[in-house]
Amino acid sequence: MKKAPYRRITTKTLSEMKHEGEKISMLTAYDFTFARIIDESNIDIVLVGDSASNVIAGNETTVPITLDEMIYHAKSVVKAVKRALVVVDLPFGTYQSDPQEALRSAIRIMKESGAHAVKLEGGSEISDSISKIINAGIPVMGHLGLTPQSIYKFGTYSVRGADKSEANQLLKDVKKLEKLGCFACVLEKIPSKLSKKIHKETNIPLIGIGAGDAVDGQVLVIHDLLGLTNEFNPRFLRRYLDLNSTIKKAVKRYVSDVKSKKFPNKKEMY
Repeated sequence: MKKAPYRRITTKTLSEMKHEGEKISMLTAYDFTFARIIDESNIDIVLVGDSASNVIAGNETTVPITLDEMIYHAKSVVKAVKRALVVVDLPFGTYQSDPQEALRSAIRIMKESGAHAVKLEGGSEISDSISKIINAGIPVMGHLGLTPQSIYKFGTYSVRGADKSEANQLLKDVKKLEKLGCFACVLEKIPSKLSKKIHKETNIPLIGIGAGDAVDGQVLVIHDLLGLTNEFNPRFLRRYLDLNSTIKKAVKRYVSDVKSKKFPNKKEMY
């Protein structure tokens, strides 16, 4: 008997999907319009990512985006989503050093946006912050491997976990996050052999981005998937459209029609 589709995705749903071998789909969204389109396409998780700092605000890294800005984007997304689980990134500087501040930041996101969970980058070094948030009843998704908020520390966006010591630490950190109670974890830009090993030795859903196919699901930035951005070309990215070119062609046609007085025509006037 064919299983009925999930009407609403929760953290419990994701565990069931992992157990049943159903892959988990996850995409970013930062506004009402994109969030509604993505949600109506049966996505499982909508991530209000701090990648908004790059693709929306034009910053070089994710570091500059503020908590107020993340809440603004999250509120817009939550209004549109009816099915997916909405996860919001805690931005840089709101959780790393002070567990109490981390809790305050997470509470603000949950209360002011209506989101369902938060995501934090890091492992054992932020375990106190994660515990504080989870103990308050707020679901936490982890994020390990390449952690963009730490770009200035590492100085590169290269693959993480390639050497044995870092790979061992990654495995320990995922196990630590699982023990703390994280409901899932994103693994970014790590060797596929490592993600396969982590998958075998842990039980929480693992969402990959450049982490191979052994994980439980995949995540991409919607602007990259749709080809709205064209300067970002990592190996893991698959572009399903080239909207950058399509939109430019449409705008050029509009400009031409305005200049040549073809727009508006008689049918387009009152």
